[in-house]
Amino acid sequence: MNNGTFSQPSTLSLNFGVVTSMRYFYCVIVFFGYTLNLTLNLAVIATIIRHESLHQSMYVFIAALCFNGVYGSSCFYPSLFIHLLQETHSISYIACLTQVFCIHTYVSYEMSILAAMAYDRYVCICNPLRYNIIMTLPTVFKLLAGAYVQPTVLFNVHFLLTIRLPLCSSEILKIYCDNWSVVRLSCIDTTVNNYFGTLVATIVIGLMPLFTFYTYVKIFKVCLRSSKEVRQKALQICSPHLICIVNFLTASLFEILLYRFIPDKLPYELRVLMSVQPFVIPPFLNPVIYGMKMKEIKVKIVLLLRKTDFKYPINI
Repeated sequence: MNNGTFSQPSTLSLNFGVVTSMRYFYCVIVFFGYTLNLTLNLAVIATIIRHESLHQSMYVFIAALCFNGVYGSSCFYPSLFIHLLQETHSISYIACLTQVFCIHTYVSYEMSILAAMAYDRYVCICNPLRYNIIMTLPTVFKLLAGAYVQPTVLFNVHFLLTIRLPLCSSEILKIYCDNWSVVRLSCIDTTVNNYFGTLVATIVIGLMPLFTFYTYVKIFKVCLRSSKEVRQKALQICSPHLICIVNFLTASLFEILLYRFIPDKLPYELRVLMSVQPFVIPPFLNPVIYGMKMKEIKVKIVLLLRKTDFKYPINI
């Protein structure tokens, strides 16, 4: 700060700590993890796009979830890989803000898509006779449009409040940039940012999961009055979705509570592990659960691989 003005840092430092002691080993893990996530998610997306029999609401939502997994992985893995190779772990201010935007929209899209999927499950089980009438492809695309537009608009306001802040420090607590890590470096009062951040977190991590769990309460009530066969079918349809949302919600809540209230109370290694979980586990878990547990997708993936082998025979 000079003559009453603030100087915005050109670069920010990331807190890699003891991670650098085995950085080449971690580079291999990051490269393998990113490749695996891309392969699994793109395989499911390609299978759903290629086969018209899978152009139904359930599978369109799964494709959207896998696409978001590709987006989330690409927001995190490449940057981490590059910083692990560097001696000094610094990131430009513009690159940091870009990562902030990508990471937070990824989280918001994930919760929105899962909420839309919950509605799809609700209609499928609680109103099966009208399911094909209600959940038409135009309706699905409208729900997905809302799942992308609403979080984007909401976070854009949050993001604009962040980039207006002058920064007096340059040390990020994590191995990547997120909104709170940047806001805490500010030289001025951040009350407005805190209030609006609480509102965004309440909507994304509070209201959307609440809506999802409400739909499942309605589903379970219907299942209790139905036959054993209906209950088994409902469990088969709903269990992958519940696993995904509970895992993502747990990681997100831990992340918010940890770095907002007790950033120095837990060991560094545990803090790193929990902070990267939302970008490592869900993009891997979603295609595995849906691609391997849902018979229709699994069969189509096998057929796709067989066709590929046929087109490119070993003996020419």
